[in-house]
Amino acid sequence: MAVIDLAGFVADLKDHAVEHGFHVHDERHFVESYSLRQNWEVDLHPEEGCEGPVDLYLSLEVEPRVLLGFEDAVIAGDGIEDPPDEYFLPLSFTWALPPLPHAPDLLVLATDLAAIGGPDLPLEVSAIDSYPSVTDAPETSLRVVAHQRVSLLRIRDGEEVPCEVLDRCLAVSRSLLERAPDWLG
Repeated sequence: MAVIDLAGFVADLKDHAVEHGFHVHDERHFVESYSLRQNWEVDLHPEEGCEGPVDLYLSLEVEPRVLLGFEDAVIAGDGIEDPPDEYFLPLSFTWALPPLPHAPDLLVLATDLAAIGGPDLPLEVSAIDSYPSVTDAPETSLRVVAHQRVSLLRIRDGEEVPCEVLDRCLAVSRSLLERAPDWLG
C-alpha cells in the first residue's frame, strides 16, 4: 500500500513552477535497480529565457529507507494523528551557464545572489575552469546551487514547495539572465 504519491508531487511541482513563470522542458525519472534509490529531474527556465543561456535543473532524490520509514510510521499510526514530521527528501535547484569568456567575480556574484535568495534559499556559487587543449585559454563554467528539504508529511498532505521558494528561484534565474550577456561577451 502506497501512502505517498511522489510522482504526483513532481507533476504538481512542475505545474506550480509554470504558475510562477517557468517553462518546463524535460523530465527524467531514474530508479537504481539495486538500491531502489530514485531521482526525478526537471529541466526548466524562466519563460523569457527559452533561448538560453541559463538552465535550471530541479532534482528530487528519494532515499528508499526514508520512504519506507515514513510508510511504516503511517501504517503503525492510529490513522487519526499524523506521524512525526521527521522524514525529509533533498530537493536541489541547480543553475548552469555555458562556458563564459568573461567570468564574473564569484564573491560579488555570490553576495548579490545571496540578497535575492535570502535566508530561505541559501545559494552556493562556484565556477570550474576547463582546458579543451593545453594551448587553449581556460573556459569558465558557472554553477549556482540551492538545497531544500521537502517533508514527506507535507507532500502527503498535498502541500507543495512554498510559493516564496519558487519566486526566489525565478528572481535568481532572471538575475543570471540579465548578467549573462556581459559574461558571454
